[in-house]
Parts: sequence; structure tokens; C-alpha cells
Amino acid sequence: MATETAAAPGQAWREEVFQVLKAARVKHIAYVPDAGHATAIRLAEEDPDITSVVLTTEEEGIGYLAGAWLGGERGALLMQSSGAGNCINTLGLAACARFPLLMVVTMRGDWAEFNQWQNPMGQATEAALRLMGVLTWRADRAEDVGPLLKGAATMAFEGDTACAVLLGQRLIGAKEWVK
Repeated sequence: MATETAAAPGQAWREEVFQVLKAARVKHIAYVPDAGHATAIRLAEEDPDITSVVLTTEEEGIGYLAGAWLGGERGALLMQSSGAGNCINTLGLAACARFPLLMVVTMRGDWAEFNQWQNPMGQATEAALRLMGVLTWRADRAEDVGPLLKGAATMAFEGDTACAVLLGQRLIGAKEWVK
């Protein structure tokens, strides 16, 4: 199991992710469990106004959020960069149907990665998302998370656009195997 050990100073951004989503009137948070999103997931699960949905694979979240939008509600997909690869084909739904899709992606295969299996998709995530028509922004500093996520939420929900904020591994902190 991987845990975060050398987290960068200033962890308030973890709660800020949830607060920005809440302020953007997000009612559905779909996710595959991830340590980098643990605070936002916990806060979503505790909030009676938000439906949090655990996914078996990340691409399920795109269909789920399309359905939430058709039902008049906003949602966000929380995932790790390795899961972005699972979504490539399904991102065609967002491109063709032009519904808002907001993704928050914790990066692996980035700075200080210990697991070589994370490297290929981690290095390809941003380019792959862009090739599928997703607008992307990367946060490597705590002070950038809130403004970038707020801007992405505005563009997604007001412009029916697929947007992703990538949370860099230097922001999240180095991970190591724990036995």
C-alpha cells in the first residue's frame, strides 16, 4: 500500500478542493479511492447535500456525471493519473455530447515516484487528456489549487466543457510503500 510521507508544506489545499466544489454547486462526487483525494472524499461523504459514488473504474464516472447533468445537477470526477488512461475512449462522450465534465486528477509517475508502473501514464496524462479535447491546468503549489479549480469549474459548468485540474506529485507529497 502506498502512503504519502514527504508531503509538501501547506495542506489546506486538500480541504479547499472540496470547498471549491461545494461553492460550484457540485452535488455528485464520483471517485476511485485515492490517498491524494482522501480529504475531499471524506468531506463529500459527510455532507448530506452531496452524493458521493465509489467507482470500480474511472470511466464509469464520466457516464454517471453525464446522467447527473441530464438530471439538472453538477458533479465532479476525482481520480489518479493512472485512471485517466482508463477514460480515454469514454471522454469521447463528453466531446460529442458537450456536457460539463470537471475532473480533479492527482498525479503519479511524476516527481519522486517510487513505482515504475505509474510512470508511463503519469507522463502521458496531460497530453492524452488534451488530445481528447479536455482543457487542463496543473497545480504544483498549494496557493494555485483553489484559483485553478474555481476557474476550471466555471469553464466546465458555464461553457459545457471538459476540464481537468492536475494536482502535481510535488504538491501532494512523495509516496512510499508501507508494509
